[in-house]
Amino acid sequence: MSPETSDTLEMAMVRSSGLDTLLHDLTDRAVDEVSGAAACSITVRRSGRLLTLAGSAGLPGGLDQRQYENGSGPCVQAAETQVEQYAPDLAEESRWPGYREYALSAGVRCVLALPLAVEPETGAAINFYGTEPGSLGSDRATARAFAARAADTIAVALRIERERTSAADVRSALLSRSVIDQAIGILMAQERVSAQIALARLRRLSQDRNVKLRDLCGALVAKVGGADGARPGMPRRRPDGRPSPDPGRR
Repeated sequence: MSPETSDTLEMAMVRSSGLDTLLHDLTDRAVDEVSGAAACSITVRRSGRLLTLAGSAGLPGGLDQRQYENGSGPCVQAAETQVEQYAPDLAEESRWPGYREYALSAGVRCVLALPLAVEPETGAAINFYGTEPGSLGSDRATARAFAARAADTIAVALRIERERTSAADVRSALLSRSVIDQAIGILMAQERVSAQIALARLRRLSQDRNVKLRDLCGALVAKVGGADGARPGMPRRRPDGRPSPDPGRR
């Protein structure tokens, strides 16, 4: 891989707005860089199953999915065994008979699937597809170099995505905890009960109504906060329109 390609991949990470954008950019670049490649896709195992994270423009629909469904095919084998798979001409290929017929019907004649060392993800591969027999044979070294570089980039992108997801989960948990605590406080004040009893009542009501506890508490907080038509932080008014006196003032 040329230095220009490495720089371009780094720039793709910088300007990428997310994992999907980055991976689509990588697959498109793979087609540009590897001679004979008409399409490219990236396979990663997530939650115990293989899926295609991204595919280049021109990738026939279902080309990877058919392999996942059958549990057989070059990208499945490359991802699971971490061994390179090359089929110079699918018309002469005896492996993966179910997939072979589908790929040929989609106009694919040559396939190169390269394993990706993506930690801590396991079972990953980058897949190159050609429309002519042997079209990927002369540039396999370039494909391997691209795969090595892409693996590093994908690993970093996946780590960033996990960290973003984790941070979002933490924020969501904190917000949920906050609104639940507010609802407990409201019930304690209204019914003169302890925090434990208030929480138990909210949980029971949540189950009876088949509503998430967070949503139930949020509705209660919103209802109390907007009682008598007043928005939180806004002074209440008398019927004549004048502001009501602040009960905290003397």
